[in-house]
Amino acid sequence: MPPAPSRRAPGAVSRRATNVTLPDTLLRQARALEINLSQACEAGLQDAVAERTRALWLAENRAAIDAWNEHVVTHGLPLVAYRQF
Repeated sequence: MPPAPSRRAPGAVSRRATNVTLPDTLLRQARALEINLSQACEAGLQDAVAERTRALWLAENRAAIDAWNEHVVTHGLPLVAYRQF
């Protein structure tokens, strides 16, 4: 028997239920303000992932960035003769 076709819309993001432990006071405040916990957690996690990804990229590329900056200090900007401003 062939597998059942997916009922997800094309381009839809796969989601998975998970448990999150939050301070009781914060949880009560969020519920009182009618904040969607899933959306708020997702937004916060997206921010944390983006920041960590950025920090890791900078750390992995620090030597190249420093070398390029030193090159510019020593030799100036490449193609500076062609700048029109």
